[in-house]
Amino acid sequence: MKTRILRFGSLALAVVAIAFAAWFGYAWWHAAHDDGIGRAVVRDDALKAGQQAVATLTTLDYRQAGPGYQRWLDASTGALHDELAADQQGSLDRITQAKTVTDGKVLDAAVTEVDSGAGTAKVIASVELQVKPDGGDPVTKRNRFQAELARTPAGWRVTALGQIPVTQS
Repeated sequence: MKTRILRFGSLALAVVAIAFAAWFGYAWWHAAHDDGIGRAVVRDDALKAGQQAVATLTTLDYRQAGPGYQRWLDASTGALHDELAADQQGSLDRITQAKTVTDGKVLDAAVTEVDSGAGTAKVIASVELQVKPDGGDPVTKRNRFQAELARTPAGWRVTALGQIPVTQS
C-alpha cells in the first residue's frame, strides 16, 4: 500500500512538473515572438538616434564650421538635408561671421510617434543650449524641439527639426 501511494504521488508530481514546464515553455516562446518587442526595439533605436541628432544639430563652433556643418549633413536626410546642402557655403560664411559657439545638450527626450513599417518616428527633446559669442559671456537657454526621423540604410536621420513653443499658463 505504501509503495502504491509513493508511485501515485510520484506520478502526480511528474504530471504537475510537465504541465508547469509546458506552460512556462509556451510563455517563453510567446514572449520571444511578441510584436511588441520589435516595436520597442525600433522605438528605443529611434529615441537614441533622435537624442544624438538633436544634440548634433544644435551644436556648432564657428572655428570648426566645416566639420560641424558636415555633421549636420550626416545627421539629416530628405528635405532638411537638401535645405542644408543647398546653401552650404552661404551658411558657412554666416556662421564664420557670427563668431558664435553653440553647444546643445539634450536633457530629456521621448518618442511621440513611431511607425516601424514605414520607418518613421517623431521625437521631442528638451535641450539646454549654451551660446557663447566670441569674446562674450555664455548665455544658457532651454528650448524644446521636435525632430522627425526616417530610417535609412545608414540608420535613423532627421528629416525635419523645429522648435516647440513654450506656452505660459
